[in-house]
Amino acid sequence: MRARRRQGLTLVEIMVVVAILLSLTTVLAVNVKAAWDRAKVDETRLTMGTLDMALQGWAAQHRGTYPSTAEGLEAARPYLRSGAEEIPLDAWGRPFVYRSPAGDAAYAIASLGADGQEGGEDLDADLLIEGR
Repeated sequence: MRARRRQGLTLVEIMVVVAILLSLTTVLAVNVKAAWDRAKVDETRLTMGTLDMALQGWAAQHRGTYPSTAEGLEAARPYLRSGAEEIPLDAWGRPFVYRSPAGDAAYAIASLGADGQEGGEDLDADLLIEGR
């Protein structure tokens, strides 16, 4: 009698391979999501820095004062280096919050972050620039 040669994979082997692939996909997805969130925070910080420089340009032309809260960031638009026709939004597509004066600071620029709520629990807790 001849020995039977095994061809193909058993159902258990296929299930083990699928489970391993799902585990790897889950780990990868979690890490990519975290990196994506950090990238959005970094992008928002860079945009806030650009707005801060535009406000400094405004102040240089207006005897060291900053636009009021009512005038908003729109007043500093001509001082954006990019020559933008609109004030940029944060990485989540929302407008920045601008206040002047802002407590002890001359002004404050803030992003509401991913959750869109002031004082939220997401990564945006430190997305605030205060001008002194």
